[in-house]
Amino acid sequence: MFPGQESVLKLLADTDGRTMTELAAALKVRPPTASKTVGRLSAQGLLVRRASEGDARLVRVYLTDEGRTRAGAIDDIWDSLEGTMTAGLDGKDRKRLRKLLRKMERNLSTELGTVVSDTAEDADGADEAEGAEEETV
Repeated sequence: MFPGQESVLKLLADTDGRTMTELAAALKVRPPTASKTVGRLSAQGLLVRRASEGDARLVRVYLTDEGRTRAGAIDDIWDSLEGTMTAGLDGKDRKRLRKLLRKMERNLSTELGTVVSDTAEDADGADEAEGAEEETV
């Protein structure tokens, strides 16, 4: 796979049937770049493009069964890498690391003039609940 292709598979695994415009926006790339990536993944049999039922001019991208399998394999690889990177960190360390990484993301985002999604803020609450759970275990 070329860099970035795993992101397309993951995006479609989360929400299948995205348009090229939606994919480009989610990947933060220009539409021709997204189109090239989709073309390569299509050639590998990992996804298909289909005209939208409501508007035949609108093309949507869907994972094939093999694409869905590959997206699951990517999850497994990412989980394994995360486990390796965070080995030896207790719950408190992990929570602090997530907060620091979010702060770094906001700093970089501010510098680049981009917007960090609100999901990072939602995850802070999840971190606190997770930290409390880990402390009681």
